[in-house]
Amino acid sequence: MNKSVNRRNWIKSSLLGLGALTVSPAMALSKREILHAYQPESTLKEYIPNFNYDEARITARLSANENPYGPAPKVIQAISEAVSSGNRYGHRDAATLIEMIAEKEGVSPEHIMLGPGSSDLLEKTAFVSFSHGGNIVSADPAYMSIVSTAKALGATWKPVGLTKDYAHDLDAMANAVDTETKLVYVCNPNNPTGSITDPVKLKSFCTSVSEKTPVFVDEAYLEFLDDAESHTMVGLVAEGKDVIVARTFSKIHGMAGLRIGYIVAQPERIKSITNKVRSTMGLCVTSLKGAIASMKEQKFLEDCKKRNAECRTFVTAEISKLGYDIIPSYTSFLIFPITMAGDAFMKGMYDEGVGIRVFNIADKPWCRVSMGTMEEMKYFVETFKKVTV
Repeated sequence: MNKSVNRRNWIKSSLLGLGALTVSPAMALSKREILHAYQPESTLKEYIPNFNYDEARITARLSANENPYGPAPKVIQAISEAVSSGNRYGHRDAATLIEMIAEKEGVSPEHIMLGPGSSDLLEKTAFVSFSHGGNIVSADPAYMSIVSTAKALGATWKPVGLTKDYAHDLDAMANAVDTETKLVYVCNPNNPTGSITDPVKLKSFCTSVSEKTPVFVDEAYLEFLDDAESHTMVGLVAEGKDVIVARTFSKIHGMAGLRIGYIVAQPERIKSITNKVRSTMGLCVTSLKGAIASMKEQKFLEDCKKRNAECRTFVTAEISKLGYDIIPSYTSFLIFPITMAGDAFMKGMYDEGVGIRVFNIADKPWCRVSMGTMEEMKYFVETFKKVTV
C-alpha cells in the first residue's frame, strides 16, 4: 500500500518556484492554495450508494461499527431519569465524569477533555493545530477525520503506507516528520483495517517523536482487545510526553448516538484546545449521565467484548472457507477484498437488507462488515454467499 509521491512533490516545488515569476499578481495563487491543489490522494476511497434504498428494510445494519447490545440497561435508566433535568446545564455532571475518567486513566482531571464523540475531538484538535498550515503525518489507509479537517484548513498530508501485516510503518512515519509537521496521527487498532501495531514499538515511537511534535493516538477500539491495558499509550501522558490519546463511548459502550468521548493529554495541550473551542458546552446532560453510569458497567462491557469476539471468529471462519483473505481484526469489524464490482456487491447486499461498507483500497474493492448479533452475522454470511455466487 506504499505510494510514491516523488513526482507530486516535484510538481509542488516547481509550481512554488515558478508561481511568482510566471503568474500575474491578480491571478497568483497563495502557497496554501497551491499545496492544497496538489494534495496526495489516499489509497482509500469509499463507495457511495448510487441507488435508492429504504433504511427501514435494512434488517442487519452492519455498516457503522455500532454496538448492537447497548446501551446497558442501567445506562438507559440513567438517561431516562436525566431527561427531567434537561433544563439545566450539565457542568457538574461533566466534572464528575472527568474525575472518573482521570482516576481510571491514572492522571489528573486537568489532563482530560470531553467532547461529543472522539471524532469531534479529532476535528477540534485539527482546527487548533492547522489554522496556520503545516503538515500531518499518518498511515494510509487510516481513519480520515483528522486528516480531512487538516487538509480543509490548508495543511499538507504526508501519508505512509502500512506494512505487509497492516501495522503502522513506524520507521517510515518517523522519517516523514519534518519541521513543518504539526501533528502525527496513529489509529490503533486501525480503522478500516482492524489491524494492530505492536505496543512496545509504538510506545518507543511516541516517546521519540513527541519530542518533536505532538502524537495523537486514536484508541476508539482499544476496549475490544483482551489485553487493552498493555496497548494503551495513556501511560506516556502520565510520564509527561506530548501524546494525545482519544477514547469514545460510541463503540463498546454502545452509545454511538449519544455522542460522547474524551482525550487524555498534557494540561497545556488541553488548554491550547479549550482556549479556542468550547468543551463541555457541546454535551447534553443525558449523555453525561449515561456515560457516568456506563463507566460502572464493567460486566456489560466484558459481555459485549465476548460476544463481539465470537461473531468475529464465526464470520472469519465462514468467509475464509469461501477463499477470501480477511485481515486479522482486533476491533468490532472485519475487512477483506472481494472479487466482484464494489457497487454491484453493495447493491446486492442492501437489496437483501444487509447494510455494509465498501471501500476501494489500492484500486480493489473491499467489504467492511461490522459485528452485529450472532443472528445478524449468520444472515450476513448467507446473504454474502447469495450475492457473490
